[in-house]
Amino acid sequence: MIATIFIQAILAGIVLFSVISFAALHTWLERKQSAVMQDRIGANRASIFGVRALGLFHPIADAIKMFMKEDYIPPFGDRFLHTLAPFLSMTFALVAFAAMPFGDILKMGDLEIPLQVAPINVGLLYIFAMMSMGVYGVILAGFSSNSNYAFLGGLRASSQMLAYEITLGATILGIVMIYGTLDLQEIARRQGDLLWGWFPKWGFFVQPLGLFLFLVAGIAETKRIPYDIPEGESEIVGYFVEYSGMKFGMFYFTDFLETILIACLTTVLFFGGWQVPYLNRAGFYFPWVEGGNIPVILIPHTMVVLLQVSAFVVKVCFFCWLFMTIRWTLPRFRYDQLMRLGWKIVFPLSLVNLLATAAVLLL
Repeated sequence: MIATIFIQAILAGIVLFSVISFAALHTWLERKQSAVMQDRIGANRASIFGVRALGLFHPIADAIKMFMKEDYIPPFGDRFLHTLAPFLSMTFALVAFAAMPFGDILKMGDLEIPLQVAPINVGLLYIFAMMSMGVYGVILAGFSSNSNYAFLGGLRASSQMLAYEITLGATILGIVMIYGTLDLQEIARRQGDLLWGWFPKWGFFVQPLGLFLFLVAGIAETKRIPYDIPEGESEIVGYFVEYSGMKFGMFYFTDFLETILIACLTTVLFFGGWQVPYLNRAGFYFPWVEGGNIPVILIPHTMVVLLQVSAFVVKVCFFCWLFMTIRWTLPRFRYDQLMRLGWKIVFPLSLVNLLATAAVLLL
């Protein structure tokens, strides 16, 4: 029991460090990708002893700069809530990763280690609960600043997040109905089954409309272009307009954490999670070969686990790239367009998708 707790603590530390490091690297990746798309060089000025390393030191320079900036709190703002808000947003975004499975099971002698910090059977509900709690940080930031602009940004953010979280919930119900579980690890495992004896039963094969709607609503949940109405720099209505230093940095960092979280959810729910097509715990097997349940290529267990974790990371990186491409391609919606899209188009379509899924399962 003590050994299991110790291993889970180590696993939690690894996941926390990996997510924070990837989010920091994400800031550099976004600068470079936007530069490539706009025919610019991008971040390349920060250096250590003359070494620029393609601008990789910029995230470090940003962190140092934010820590050194003055921590400004509006004179008539609520000091306690103003300080609490960024911590709430970032904390709930981070703890959501605890239920994310990034591999199957690692065997070390007689010990079996599930590659998931918190292997709970309602992991999907847990993640959506944490995402919903993040709204508190946003609305408190707007309220505690004692600024009309910040308050308007907080109201916009909360209404946007609530509207599109309902669509996210309705969208994933189709996945839950098909795989029959709320356990993210089990959902990933069941996507290893084969459709018609040939194709992996990944979510996007059985829920193509659900995938599209999930991506539309998921990107809105990150509050980034084309859904960055809560910030709207040109309109000066950002909910963190009265923040400076690392408190502003925490809100900025949370957007990247939420982007990675949506990419992880898309991977687990619709693209097999850690699944590699035709790979099981013993090695690769191919259904068109005689004796399709017998591995054709035997692979050591540790190599299988490494392939699974690598597949998960590659898929998540692809969706992060896709989200950044959308961000730097589409213009910002107006607020009325955003609400119309969420309540009159995306949400009704998610209900239609849910009813169609139920009808197919009944038939």
